[in-house]
Amino acid sequence: MRALSSFGNRLPFKLYPPTSIESNNKIRNIMSASDESPCFSRPRMVAKKVHGKLSHDGDGAVVRRAIGRGDLRSLDPFLMLDEFSVSPPAGFPDHPHRGFETVTYMLQGGITHQDFSGHKGTIHTGDVQWMTAGRGIVHSEMPAGEGVQNGLQLWINLSSRDKMIEPRYQEIPSEEIKRAETDGVEVRIIAGESMGVRSPVYTRTPTMFLDFTLKPRAQIHQSIPETWNAFVYTIEGEGVFGTVNSSAVSAHNVLVLSLGDGLSAWNRSSKQLRFVLIAGQPLNEPVVQYGPFVMNSQAEIDQTIEDYQLCRNGFENAKYWRSQSQ
Repeated sequence: MRALSSFGNRLPFKLYPPTSIESNNKIRNIMSASDESPCFSRPRMVAKKVHGKLSHDGDGAVVRRAIGRGDLRSLDPFLMLDEFSVSPPAGFPDHPHRGFETVTYMLQGGITHQDFSGHKGTIHTGDVQWMTAGRGIVHSEMPAGEGVQNGLQLWINLSSRDKMIEPRYQEIPSEEIKRAETDGVEVRIIAGESMGVRSPVYTRTPTMFLDFTLKPRAQIHQSIPETWNAFVYTIEGEGVFGTVNSSAVSAHNVLVLSLGDGLSAWNRSSKQLRFVLIAGQPLNEPVVQYGPFVMNSQAEIDQTIEDYQLCRNGFENAKYWRSQSQ
């Protein structure tokens, strides 16, 4: 995503100003009969709450950007989290990426993706596309049907050794995503492990991505590797996170979690609660970002801009390619 219009081989504009940021354990799930979580030696608490503000992006699309904005620029290794809503003819026309991965998770409807190497496909409700942009991708992401198409897109940084690898895709239809359920809690395991069930998705940057649905009065105690950065994004309903006495949090909020070995969450309401829990191993590397390009130094960004403009070093196919929606 992240294109306001088709711009050929010219850069559009600075979606973000250039910035510099210096900067598998087994995952287990334990349910507790009480409201406490004695299974964790260092329970994770909510360190920061950021509400996803509505804005416009792409070509007429509406997004709630929760990570990748002024008050939460990034959370190593995560660069951006958007909840997007798009209806035809709006969308995300041809635009480039280099140096990171995008994870698109459809909540409702469908998005059709096509890139300059001939890859094309549509993901529908519950499907996931895990795209490693690596050394370079130019692609489009457009609504696949009438009405509102709604989903999440997460940007995950790649380490310096992986930024120039060849692009690759992992596309997982909804029916192939691993699931587990117990005591009023259902989890879809997009990456990582929960309730003893592990996802087969390969995460080059070690990542956990879990989609939890809690019935009224249900609770969950989910282990997280202690040194990983983690956050919650609330999709639906109202939940209590960290400690049972915490204030309830409504939909469309990111909760940045403190370090620790697990998170507890409770649904105290009379309605369903749905949220994603996402965690990743920090890279602890410098980050320099220019819109859809993420590298480790300004010199590498300058080289990426030149490569894109001259259609070389991974962008060769960009010279004559245009998506069918263009």
